[in-house]
Amino acid sequence: MKKTILTLIVALIATIGASAQNFTVVTTYNAPAEGESYSVSNFTNSLGVMYTVANNCSAGFIKNGEEYDLLARYNWQGNTYFSLQAPTSETMDNLSIGLGYSLSVWKGVCVEPNYTMNVSADDNGERGGNFNLGLSYRF
Repeated sequence: MKKTILTLIVALIATIGASAQNFTVVTTYNAPAEGESYSVSNFTNSLGVMYTVANNCSAGFIKNGEEYDLLARYNWQGNTYFSLQAPTSETMDNLSIGLGYSLSVWKGVCVEPNYTMNVSADDNGERGGNFNLGLSYRF
């Protein structure tokens, strides 16, 4: 039984590895707080990996602080995309949607300005929209 499971895992990894051009690494730049200096963590606090499951649809995980969120993206027209980010706990209460543009800079490296906002309003009735600047690399 262990050999069968191990064989299936190796086959799955080999299949995904053979189609590596379907992977995208994404991150969002987080500006440091006032008085703090820039560091690598400004880029790695929201690092994620997506897999393109169809021509226009990608799904994956993205780091959100110490936890990981589910991430989905639909490439709409040209380089414009819709995004959906959902934490693994209290998903519907903390769901956020976004609209962004992927500007190709060099051989798969893209700069991605985007705007995201929460679907549910907080206690004050605000949805807390944010303008973000991200980077992505498509394999």
